[in-house]
Amino acid sequence: MKFGKLPNIDSVDFTLPTDAAGTTSMLAKLPPSKPQLYVGCTGWGMKEWIGTVYPPKTKAKDFLHHYSRQFGTIELNTTHYRIPTPETVIKWRDTAPADFRFCPKIPQSISHSRDMGLSSDNTLRFCENINLLEEKLGCCFVQLPPYFGFDKLNLLTRFLEKFPRTIPLAVELRHESWFSSPANMETAFEVMQDLNISPVITDVAGRRDVLHQRLTTDTVLIRWVGNALHSTDYERIDAWVARLKTWFESGLQQVFFFPHEPDNLLAPNIAAHFIQKINKHIELDIRVPTLDGSTVEDVSGQMSLF
Repeated sequence: MKFGKLPNIDSVDFTLPTDAAGTTSMLAKLPPSKPQLYVGCTGWGMKEWIGTVYPPKTKAKDFLHHYSRQFGTIELNTTHYRIPTPETVIKWRDTAPADFRFCPKIPQSISHSRDMGLSSDNTLRFCENINLLEEKLGCCFVQLPPYFGFDKLNLLTRFLEKFPRTIPLAVELRHESWFSSPANMETAFEVMQDLNISPVITDVAGRRDVLHQRLTTDTVLIRWVGNALHSTDYERIDAWVARLKTWFESGLQQVFFFPHEPDNLLAPNIAAHFIQKINKHIELDIRVPTLDGSTVEDVSGQMSLF
């Protein structure tokens, strides 16, 4: 992920900010539940993972089969470039095990269009097709383009109001104007909270403002961007484990955590480290990727907290 990347991170303060003002009050309204945590990468089409994530000599057609038995979710970026056919979605669904969750990105023909697709049937077609994932649909997310600012809040609101309520949705805000004042930020997140739309929180070196720590529903998507397993990557993971423990204990129900690394070659390594830390400190029993080329076939259900 190039957004917010820096050539040098020596001067970056990676400290996690305190929670935004509305987070505590929102969490207090949530009913008791058994929270779930899903961890995964941003694609399965990595031939470089043969021999680590995938067994030796794995064919490309079998990548998803093996990926979905190593990880619990996927940031499905392929849907950003085209609306998948029903046949493709059904194949994805039938390949993954029961506890796996897909998190598809809204197509750019919607998110990057002049009116967010309100004058076309793209959103309807996308939702009809992606709904075929059935119980394996995690949470879709719309990544707004960098030029989509706070002045377009009304357009975003209209889009969110029309988006089918049956499909979970999260929004990633990128333009600086969303975070330029507490008033702008809270206005946007109140709209999301009122419509039961989840936030995307992005933790990346060059844009610390998008690390907003504002929760709006019982679900959050976290896009975490590392720096080639730099020592600070591990310190940041430890900080996130502590924060998630607090949020879970306060009522948060569902987290999708997506680690990114340069070219994503090392994303499985930091994901495995994160899961090991989570299992140790929050007493979860999420399966840890083997990363040794072994075949993983016995997949148990996604474990819950408490």
